[in-house]
Amino acid sequence: MRRNLAARIGVWSTHHRKTAILGWLLFVVLAAGIGGASGMVEMTNAENGAGDSARAEQILSDAGLSHRAGELVMVSSAEPNGWRTAARELTAALGETGEVTGLAAPVASRNGKDALITFEMKGDAATASDRVQPVLDAVEGVQEQRTDVTVQQFGDASAGKWLGDLLSDDFKKAEFTAVPLALGILLVAFGAVVAALLPVGLALTACLAAFGLLSLASHQLHLFQTTYSVMFLMGFAVGVDYCLFYLRRERDERAAGRDAETALRIAAATSGRSVLVSGLTVMVAMAGMFLSGLLLFKGFAIATIIVVFIAMMGSVTVLPALLSWLGDRIDAGRVPLLNRRSKRGTKKESGRIAGKLLRPVLSRPKLFAAASVVVLLVLAAPALGMKTEELGLEKQFGSQSELAVAYRDISEAFPGGPAPAQVVVEADDIGAPGVRKALDGFDKVAVHRAQNVAEIEIPLPHGESDLTELREKRLPAAFDGTGARAYVTGEVAGSTDFNDQLKRGILPVFLFITAVTFLVMLFCFRSYVIAVTAILLNLLSVAAAYGVMVAVFQHGWGASLIGSEGVGAIESWMPLFVLVVLFGLSMDYHVFVVSRIREAHGRGLSTPAAIDEGIRRTAGAVTGAAVIMVAVFAVFGTLSMQDMQQMGVGLAVAVLLDATIVRMVLLPSVMALLGERNWRTPRGLSRLPAPDHSEPEPEPGPAADPVVTGVRG
Repeated sequence: MRRNLAARIGVWSTHHRKTAILGWLLFVVLAAGIGGASGMVEMTNAENGAGDSARAEQILSDAGLSHRAGELVMVSSAEPNGWRTAARELTAALGETGEVTGLAAPVASRNGKDALITFEMKGDAATASDRVQPVLDAVEGVQEQRTDVTVQQFGDASAGKWLGDLLSDDFKKAEFTAVPLALGILLVAFGAVVAALLPVGLALTACLAAFGLLSLASHQLHLFQTTYSVMFLMGFAVGVDYCLFYLRRERDERAAGRDAETALRIAAATSGRSVLVSGLTVMVAMAGMFLSGLLLFKGFAIATIIVVFIAMMGSVTVLPALLSWLGDRIDAGRVPLLNRRSKRGTKKESGRIAGKLLRPVLSRPKLFAAASVVVLLVLAAPALGMKTEELGLEKQFGSQSELAVAYRDISEAFPGGPAPAQVVVEADDIGAPGVRKALDGFDKVAVHRAQNVAEIEIPLPHGESDLTELREKRLPAAFDGTGARAYVTGEVAGSTDFNDQLKRGILPVFLFITAVTFLVMLFCFRSYVIAVTAILLNLLSVAAAYGVMVAVFQHGWGASLIGSEGVGAIESWMPLFVLVVLFGLSMDYHVFVVSRIREAHGRGLSTPAAIDEGIRRTAGAVTGAAVIMVAVFAVFGTLSMQDMQQMGVGLAVAVLLDATIVRMVLLPSVMALLGERNWRTPRGLSRLPAPDHSEPEPEPGPAADPVVTGVRG
């Protein structure tokens, strides 16, 4: 009988298991070791931006005028001018650190109760957070000695150190929480310690190897600092899921009375094939992020493609080899009351609960299809008012964090202070009379004659409205006819330009991933009906996830229940990221479930009967996989950073809805309504070899086939 690619790989692995297992371990060690030694290269401000703001950053970088890390320290007193002694002591303490430059005299606020001290960190801004501790100690020392004033600090270096420490702590929290959670869920699902450890171990080794390869890749494609967190999130969830699908099918076949060799061959030909198809779909969908025009998403794309590819290959190569080696020892460490498998290898029929839930759905498909669509659309409704922005650090950490309070208080006392616009002026001759006259019209100007570049700092007390006026009116009026070119950068400008690029990039990305999903499903199942259905169901899941994210994190509805708060906007990169990830991840369930339905239909069952059997047979695996994904994503929803919370909750909600309402109600009801039309093959594909969704027949093996070595009973 003809074997598909997954079956051939699985059979090879079981017959060469020592090579497969040792080869995997060697690959992981080499990838992690070489990648760890090379280190990761982070993107610069210019690389992370778009539009005029990125151009401004690039001009400064090319001229060797990259930003120094700026810092603001505000001293506040109950009475006007009550801050003077403390400000004088603070200025002296800051100077003694030897780490600061451009230390300016204190500037009083309008009411005289506050004073702002500005300075910059010496050296490269990229490493300023590593050298800012003496400055933080100096500020804290003055605050401890002067109880009559309040001292608050905000700046690039201090916020960068805070962020770095927080990300490190959060990543450890995610790793040490997600892994035990997944292990516990798998322990309940399989009832045996070894069976639970296997998927977790493979997923972790896949992530470890991917970390190393990503570090190597970062030397060519620079990365954002949260890319490793995104990789771990995706890799661990996908790696466990792929192994779970494979292992669950192998155990089901063993429970049905198959010998070890046949069970592994069937699992490889069916679940292994589904893993390859879904993994390929995820990787190609992730490649759509390259069309966004932003380096951030290119980094996310390469990270997820690497980790999904490694997890996929591990599931179809080293996993069958390990299963062949373990044999019945996969059930070692049985947990009382959890393991339902008897010593004879049989177990209770799976999917009984799913069958009971499915019965009314298949008997009244119109009602349940309409009801599930209504539920998803209601959840999606808040997304109509979605607002996106590049969340500043003051919003990332929560309104009551020390950093956010300092930012807010400084902004109120000195409007536009923490987030001013920086205008970069480039000219053939920066000293030309016309250019010099235009520069004289601004207050804070730094002219770099050797590079023919000037920098202007302009407060933006009203944010985007002031930025629009600056770009469209004030700068053109000042520099038109001078031959100089002016570009605006800074926090507000960078966020605005980033959002504008996202709006331009989301359409080509959306068209790409929908086209890819359609083509993969079309060639996988040779049915345009199934392909279109998959896209529509994915869109409903994504829309519902958007709605929940907006409700919780933009409007703050129920945010306190998860230890978060509404910040009035969604992180600008989140909608596109969630769209791509969910289109990819949902194919795990969709391919796995529809393949089982197609398999049953290929044996001669009617479409309703095939739906019933396919859903019931996959219910346990889909439920287990969904619970693990939801748990892992939910862990990220508890982290400190607002964008990590949004990503975790958005993905967790989407996967939960996808595995319950979509796969258990909407998919079977829609397929039942479509009937035999589900399997319509386009004429152009009718001559292609039909994909094999059936179980392979048992094949005679050699008397001492290595597949059964280690099997007991």
